[in-house]
Amino acid sequence: MTSVDELHHKAMDFAALGLKEQRYGNIKKALPLFRQALEQECAAIDALEEYIEPTYSVLHRSAATLALDCNELRKAEQLAAKALAKEPPDFVADELREVLEQVYAKWSKASSKV
Repeated sequence: MTSVDELHHKAMDFAALGLKEQRYGNIKKALPLFRQALEQECAAIDALEEYIEPTYSVLHRSAATLALDCNELRKAEQLAAKALAKEPPDFVADELREVLEQVYAKWSKASSKV
């Protein structure tokens, strides 16, 4: 069984590669890397055997941010809300709320184009 740390580090490796491709304007190459990062981070969340802060909320914040990178707005919202429903440390709670603000801004922008 792969550990939470190993899965998280794999996620961050994929995310770093995705960011590199994104910086070079290779969005088509970046998106699958962000999706792989999201899958690994969600697997890390699933591998948690108990609720431990700040690990729980940090992993959710990371996964929610990756979901945003994948333009999976509903998943980003769900991940952020799930962590906020627990007792995250204030600094992580603020970051989770920022993710939600980004989600709602993207939804608002998308709906205004319709």
